[in-house]
Amino acid sequence: MSNNNTVVVPQLAWSGDIEAELTFPDSWDVIPCLMKGHDSPRLSDEGFRMAFDNPIGTRPIHELARGKKNVVITFDDLSRPTRASEIVPFILEELLAGGMDESDIQFICALGCHGALTAADFRKKLGADVVARFNVYNHNPYENCTYIGKTRRGTPVSINTEFMNADLKIGIGSIVPHSMSGFGGGAKIVSPGVASIETIDYNHAIVPQKARDSGVGDKSGFGVMEDNGLLSDIQETCQMSGLHVKVDAILNIHRDTVALYVGEPLAEFHEGVKQAREHYLTPRPQDAEVIVANANAKVNECLIALLSAQPLLPDEGGTFVLISNNPYGEVPHYLRRSFGDHIGGREYQRPTLSPKVKKFIFLMPYMDKASIDWLIPGEAVAWARTWDEVMTMLMADHPNGCRVGVVPDGTIQYFSP
Repeated sequence: MSNNNTVVVPQLAWSGDIEAELTFPDSWDVIPCLMKGHDSPRLSDEGFRMAFDNPIGTRPIHELARGKKNVVITFDDLSRPTRASEIVPFILEELLAGGMDESDIQFICALGCHGALTAADFRKKLGADVVARFNVYNHNPYENCTYIGKTRRGTPVSINTEFMNADLKIGIGSIVPHSMSGFGGGAKIVSPGVASIETIDYNHAIVPQKARDSGVGDKSGFGVMEDNGLLSDIQETCQMSGLHVKVDAILNIHRDTVALYVGEPLAEFHEGVKQAREHYLTPRPQDAEVIVANANAKVNECLIALLSAQPLLPDEGGTFVLISNNPYGEVPHYLRRSFGDHIGGREYQRPTLSPKVKKFIFLMPYMDKASIDWLIPGEAVAWARTWDEVMTMLMADHPNGCRVGVVPDGTIQYFSP
């Protein structure tokens, strides 16, 4: 097919960052679903510096660093789109200006209950120079966590011991829509980031259930923060942990940092969300018989694109096409994924098929059969390795054409009501 009915989407995050063209027949009605900040320009170096010079709700990092001998910088993993390598040099500049030695600085990846990163992954996230100069570690949610008490909602809080022992704690992440906490970023670098499996489990399962039972703090969903008990519990855990500074990026469709918020974790998050609400908001396509959702920024959690874009299908049902073009597959999730044909994490549940989905097409060039264990029942999947294969199936089902909504990156977009 050769025509102008083409939507360009990003793919291969952390593995080359390419753009792919999704081309449809001329006669089809194709609706690109672009978030408001789709092509916002990358923040200048001056913009990065201004954010660090004017922190929100706290003193600059170089002042906080004076007299400190042990700093932990915790950062999100490859399941999150933050280009931490752009942010770390500014933090290091601040710490060294405050009198700290490089030997006083260590990095811990805030994995939560995700699988560990390799040194190659650390280089992608932090840059090769940082991995060569500093000690960089993975968080382990099963060991070496220090108990510090319970939240008001009853969550037993145990946090990475190395993090708790630090006299200066800094986090790096990004504010993007999240299916449970409304927006990621902020306090989530601590919980689930460097929390124990027991803390994460209670927050993710027991806190929402108690909220639903009581009707107090029982709201959740993409962009939903008001009356969100799970988020409130996460923020209380963060305050208990003593995280001093959080740095959060806001990103365009290419994962470029377009704005940066630095400061006291809850204060900077509150300010950042004001921009994020508009930035990631996407108009809903009307009457689309087919929804094509690309997953890229949260490269190995294409589940998020399914959760965000599947509701766009009409009530009477339609075809959902999910695209995951990355060599990583889905992230090992020790809480919610399977670890054998008959076993799984403590919150694992076999997926079900939404009544809105009449047909599910999964475009996965690096095909990984086990990746669907938290997405959709295996028998419901029509597999494809190329876009041509997807179009062959769609044209067979819609010989006279159809209306298609294309979501460039369902992992960081959310939709208007």
